[in-house]
Amino acid sequence: MEHKTQQTTLPLSPFTQPIRCIVKLGGAAITCKNELEMINEEILHKVSEQLRQAMIASSEKPPGMDWSKKPASSEIFCDPEKFEDCSSMECGRFIVVHGAGSFGHFQASKSGVHKGPLNKPLVKGGFVATRISVTTLNLEIVRALAREGIPSVGMSPFSCGWFTSGRHISSADLSSVAKAIDSGFTPVLHGDAVFDEIQGCTILSGDVIISHLAAYSKPEYVVFLTDVCGVYDRPPMEPNAILLKEIAVAEDGSWSVVKPKLQNSIELTVAAHDTTGGIKTKISEAAMIAKLGIDVYIVKAATSHSLRALNGDLRSSIPDDWLGTVVRYSR
Repeated sequence: MEHKTQQTTLPLSPFTQPIRCIVKLGGAAITCKNELEMINEEILHKVSEQLRQAMIASSEKPPGMDWSKKPASSEIFCDPEKFEDCSSMECGRFIVVHGAGSFGHFQASKSGVHKGPLNKPLVKGGFVATRISVTTLNLEIVRALAREGIPSVGMSPFSCGWFTSGRHISSADLSSVAKAIDSGFTPVLHGDAVFDEIQGCTILSGDVIISHLAAYSKPEYVVFLTDVCGVYDRPPMEPNAILLKEIAVAEDGSWSVVKPKLQNSIELTVAAHDTTGGIKTKISEAAMIAKLGIDVYIVKAATSHSLRALNGDLRSSIPDDWLGTVVRYSR
């Protein structure tokens, strides 16, 4: 069973040093998708903790960097002396990209931002509303990572000069992302409303952002953190849904399921509210990344399986007891 995915032309890279990993925080994993603009605080905290464990070699937690006023507090807490002993604490070269979940999708779908054009008042209003929502989530994720001692900085594709043409990326200035990493920061990007050269505007999904970043930065591996164990042969809530453990991508960009062997066809459904393409986009973008020779791991967030993926423990071989989906190039 084979499926075709789009080809991509590799551009010149502004990245001068290797990137270890690009991580996608799925919107459905870090937010309560059925509750408007509600963060799943427990999952976000666990994910942030696992990212610190994967990125920072020291077993000692570095001092927090969220020096903002907390709810029900009258003061801002900051202890500069704790940073005196942190000069040798290296932070791995990671890029984080997150989806919107219950943030942004409602505003985008109600106003038609993903279709344009901007000369419609409703679309223009929805463009503003969508960006308010997704940047609010971005700030909270940056704060959660900063509390774990990860020097994270939010970077919106709209503000960084990402443009699309016919909903495909036409240009993206990644020099600021490369500079942030070279300076020791962890860039945190997100799905965003952007200008489109043909239809006026659209929604640029986090999955598309990741495949574009991977083409430039050539990370050692990519991890998609989701709200389910991986990719299934049908919606995972259905009875007898089968977890696809390994997907192979051929040289022409087509992909097929290697493990387990399937007899029936695969249903790739898209949720009605999802303006970014759902699982179809996720698999096609993962296949494009894998075709670059970069393994992609799709795994449930905040589990022991996600920590193994983030640590890079799966690069040599995939243990039988690991629950997730690996998408890799079949050389």
